[in-house]
Amino acid sequence: MPEANRDPWELSSLEDLLTLAAHMEQQAVDGYVALAKRMRAMTRPELAAVFEVLVAEEKSHLSKVVEWRSTLSLPVAREIAQAPEELFDDEGAGIVAPELLSAYKAFSMAVRNEERAFVFWSYVSAHAQSDEIKKAAERMAREELGHVATLRRERRRAFHSERDTMLNVGQETLGSLEARLALHLRSMAAKAVGSTGSAELQSLAQQSNDRGKSLGDAPFESAPFTSKSSRSVLESALPLCELLVDCYLAIGDVARNDREAERARTFAAQVIHCLRALRTLPAAELASDRK
Repeated sequence: MPEANRDPWELSSLEDLLTLAAHMEQQAVDGYVALAKRMRAMTRPELAAVFEVLVAEEKSHLSKVVEWRSTLSLPVAREIAQAPEELFDDEGAGIVAPELLSAYKAFSMAVRNEERAFVFWSYVSAHAQSDEIKKAAERMAREELGHVATLRRERRRAFHSERDTMLNVGQETLGSLEARLALHLRSMAAKAVGSTGSAELQSLAQQSNDRGKSLGDAPFESAPFTSKSSRSVLESALPLCELLVDCYLAIGDVARNDREAERARTFAAQVIHCLRALRTLPAAELASDRK
């Protein structure tokens, strides 16, 4: 069990890891159950149904963790001594007026929760004290990336059902989108000179540039591209990252071979880390990115 003076991702045993995983999934189940009940009470049955879908999704994730424990003959999950940062966040849905919510916003919140979980398990893997913990954490990260893909598809469906018309982003390629992202990130880094975030933004810009160069040298064989996206996604780093994650996950789903699928998912993972970094920036720094 994690000691009180250790970071919560520094797990010492597979039992600790699965105990923590079960705790995180249960936290999400409880959060969505509460939101579904609130939407029912506020006479928004259509939104209650969305949150009930999310409850079912999280219960499925939890059952996989329980099944994993069972195959290893581990005891019933115990209480954890130290939880990580709260990875489930209803982003105000529990208190905001229901009229301000939509299915798209609900699925967007769910996507961000899964992305936080993915980043967390990536940290667990990076700080693993044994190969067993590292491999288990990598498995959890892959599971979360799959959850991200599923919920992003649901979010896209909700988006297109809520928006009648969208603008075409034009003849953009993945390489040109990465080039745009690198420019945004470098511009933000230049404006943030002297702050702790400047170096990270420069690093993220270099990663974007490297992905773009890789795509120029070896494009994906199958590269589905969303034709219905607002041109506003090109105007700042955050929505551009969102679009790139969607594209890379879509390629991973239809890739013709394992090598291409793994490459696409690696790119998606990198951009999700970029998303996470951008979302931790002060609002003023994010606003400075808009043209």
